[in-house]
Amino acid sequence: MEQSTWQKILELCNRLSTVTYENLTKIIRLESAGSATRARNLDDSFQNDADSWMGGGTCFSMTWHLYQAFTDMGLSPRLVMGHKRKEKNIHCALILPDQFGFKNSDFRINSEFRTPNSEFLFDPGYLIFDPLPLPAPQPFGSGEAFFPLVPNCVRLVRPAADALELWTGGAGGPMKLRFEYPLEGVSVEEFKQHWSESFYREMMTYPVLNRLDRERGVQYYYQKGNLVIRDKDGSRMERIPEELRVEKLSEIFHISPDLVDRALGILKKEHS
Repeated sequence: MEQSTWQKILELCNRLSTVTYENLTKIIRLESAGSATRARNLDDSFQNDADSWMGGGTCFSMTWHLYQAFTDMGLSPRLVMGHKRKEKNIHCALILPDQFGFKNSDFRINSEFRTPNSEFLFDPGYLIFDPLPLPAPQPFGSGEAFFPLVPNCVRLVRPAADALELWTGGAGGPMKLRFEYPLEGVSVEEFKQHWSESFYREMMTYPVLNRLDRERGVQYYYQKGNLVIRDKDGSRMERIPEELRVEKLSEIFHISPDLVDRALGILKKEHS
C-alpha cells in the first residue's frame, strides 16, 4: 500500500478515535423517527463527516463511517459481523485487504505478523483505532497475534482460515473472548438489516457510553449508573448519583448536556 494512502488511513482513524461510543443519539433518533429504518437513515455517519455528528456513535455508525471513507479512497473494505456466544450479529467491524501490496514498513503497529498480502482489522466500535494485521492461520502461520495496546491488550486468533476471534484484557488480567467474526463478510444490504435490528436490542433500554483517551491511555465506560475507569494499572468503578448524571456524563464523554438529558428522559418515560 502506498505510504500516502496509509497515512490517510491513520489520519482517519485518529479523527474517529475522538468520537465517543454512545447509544444516546440512537435512542433519540428512534424515538423521533418511529422506526429503525428511518432512524438509521438519520444517522450522522451517512454524512461521513465526524465533526458534524450529533454526539457520537455505536459500532454500526462508526464502522459505516470507515467503510464509506475507505471506499471513496478506492479501497475494498469488507464488512464483517461479530457474534458473542449465542448472540449473533450484535457487533460489526471492517477487514481491509492490502490490495496493492505494501511498499514500506511505516505502520503504526510494528508487528511481526504482517505479510505482503496482509489484511487489517478495524474495530472502532470496540475502541480499537489501530489497524491490526490479521495473523496467518495455521499451518501457514502461528494463527495468533498479540498487540500491547493501552489500556486493553488485544489478541487476534484464527481458529480457521475463514474465522477470527477478538480477545482483550488489561493490567495483567486474563484475556477474554469478546467476539467471533466470520471473515467472508456480509453485503451492505445485510449489514444495514443488522443495523436496523440493533435498534431493538436490550442495550437500547439503558445508556451505554464508552470513550478512549488515547493520549493518556485511559478508557471511560458507563452503563446502568456505573462508571468504570480503566488505565494501565487496572480498573476502578464509581457510582454516579442520578442528580449528577447529566452533568457528569456530559463532562466525561464530551456530549451536550441537552442531548444527555433528552435521551435519559426518553428512557425514563419508556420505563415509567
